[in-house]
Amino acid sequence: MRVLIINTSERTGGAAVAASRLMKALNNNGVKAKMLVRDKETDSLTVAELPRSPLLRWHFLWERFVVFCRLHFSRQHLFEVDIANTGTDITSLREFEEADVIHLHWINQGMLSLKDIRKILRSGKPVIWTMHDIWPATAICHLTLGCRNFTTACLKCRLLPGGGSAGDLASVVWKRKSRMLEDENIYYVACSRWLESEAKKSALLKGHKITSIPNPIDTHIYNRCNRQEARQRLGLPSDKRLILFASQRVTNENKGMQYLIEACQLLKDIPQLGVVILGGHAEEVVSQLPLEAYPLGYVNDERRIVDVYNAADVFVLPSLSENLPNTIMEAMACGVPCVGFKVGGIPEEIDHRRNGYVADYRNAEDLARGIRWILTEADSEALSRNAVHKVVQNYSQQSVAMKYLDVYHQAMAFKHYRL
Repeated sequence: MRVLIINTSERTGGAAVAASRLMKALNNNGVKAKMLVRDKETDSLTVAELPRSPLLRWHFLWERFVVFCRLHFSRQHLFEVDIANTGTDITSLREFEEADVIHLHWINQGMLSLKDIRKILRSGKPVIWTMHDIWPATAICHLTLGCRNFTTACLKCRLLPGGGSAGDLASVVWKRKSRMLEDENIYYVACSRWLESEAKKSALLKGHKITSIPNPIDTHIYNRCNRQEARQRLGLPSDKRLILFASQRVTNENKGMQYLIEACQLLKDIPQLGVVILGGHAEEVVSQLPLEAYPLGYVNDERRIVDVYNAADVFVLPSLSENLPNTIMEAMACGVPCVGFKVGGIPEEIDHRRNGYVADYRNAEDLARGIRWILTEADSEALSRNAVHKVVQNYSQQSVAMKYLDVYHQAMAFKHYRL
């Protein structure tokens, strides 16, 4: 079986990391998998890129310009909205023609247009679409944040000026997505049971097969190592208890840094406590923290990232909306107990008071309570063992690859039946 995994980027962003890991997992379990990306970042032979063309940049810019106009020239929600009005037709590429299964992942920001996806669906090849967020089930947004319009039809969108209107951009794109899916079938795979449940409520996806499979992780890379040696390699203090926060962009409000800052105010009585910050713009939040902070900036070297996890006593991700965050999975694989809010797929990863602590949503006091419990009360070795066990049992390459193989076979059988 030949599977073509399609994602905008090869390595940048959580979806890219997950898609790359899935490709590796499939190849390690007897499937010939390749990736097709717009932004190729390595020299991997299993990753193909779109034919080089000035149009690739233009596709991105044109979509942003249209969105910018619809936002009345405000940048406030410019990158929270995607409309897939332009992209590249991939159906004539050799990689597409050779594939038995087409597996879409995160294809926004000029990678594929809705017309391109419609053409893929009409090719006759079975199509799987892994949902790394809710966008495939809504009109234009990646995070619903309490909005339930997608359960009937997206209109009067909260992201548009004045709260949108009956015939706004969301309504237009909703109709385009409906036409794209007309008389076609996609097997949707959510990365968490929570997102699966949300997707099944979407009026857009009514009648489509929707299931959930977690992202895989290579436990040969992400595993426990000596904490003091990891700290020494990173130049972190050996005598402190360290809280770790990690995000691609630390200042992203959705990642909840403000709640960690409030929680740290309540933890100042714990001696020798510090905060390690991993991600872009890390230095911008140092002055806001009441504890000594160690900004490491953005890191893309996997071995160094493993060291960062192993250097921590606890990993905290107070996100306001999440699917199944790779960072929690990575920390747990390294034996680090985690604390996060009860939102999205986080409670599926963290088993409360067994391998971490699930705090009440948007509750900085409970977040601090969870951090304190892990650092000063819980059996740290037991938490660490339980975290590793959870990852090995649920997120290993083989476990995830076998689940996807089953979906591929179902999709291929369904296509053959329809023909």
